[in-house]
Amino acid sequence: MGGPAEYDVSKYERPSVTVDVVIFSLRSNELQVLLVQRKQWPYEGMWAIPGGFVRMDEGLEQAARRELAEETGVDDPEIYLEQLYTFGAPCRDPRTRVITVAHFALIPSEHLFLRASSDAAAADWYAASRPPPLAFDHAGILAYAIRRLRYKIEYTALAFQLLPEVFTLTELQNAYEHILGESLDKRNFRRKVLAAGVLEGTSHVRGGGHRPARLYRFRPDAVAEVKARRLFP
Repeated sequence: MGGPAEYDVSKYERPSVTVDVVIFSLRSNELQVLLVQRKQWPYEGMWAIPGGFVRMDEGLEQAARRELAEETGVDDPEIYLEQLYTFGAPCRDPRTRVITVAHFALIPSEHLFLRASSDAAAADWYAASRPPPLAFDHAGILAYAIRRLRYKIEYTALAFQLLPEVFTLTELQNAYEHILGESLDKRNFRRKVLAAGVLEGTSHVRGGGHRPARLYRFRPDAVAEVKARRLFP
């Protein structure tokens, strides 16, 4: 068997690897996604999911968090980021053979400091269900990310990652409805979410009148990924 000295890396083709990050937030009473407008060929002028090539000295999550920071200004290791899927159709990028490892991130709207990176002409938010025509295979990546998010919030407390530190039960229900794209029964929702044991009440309320709404927070010792049973809807 040959040793390291006999291994000739030039004999093998080497595809490029990128990361794409589908960045979701709840804004203007709907689930929105951050898109960037491409400044260069290919697909110049079209909108795309933020992303970039993986550097030789960084891991996949490190690359995804770097892209997240460049596109939003948020450089916080606590921001929820999950690897989504690997997309590798041979002709997905006209420049060269590119395999992308897609991720999705969930960011509360008050943490966003929107800015376009140096390789983008602009950055803006769009309704996740009504994006403009997207470059590359990004329409499929976005659709896949929405399906994953909708699946996961039915079994986990993932929707809390899109909310501020404290919130009312109405705000929590609105978040679920915006993500799922359907209305939920108020009484049934509240019964299930309180029985799940992932909330703790605070001593604060919001609003005036005779029935101010109590504020809740996500219990720090509750695990968002525990799939005990279908909670919602």
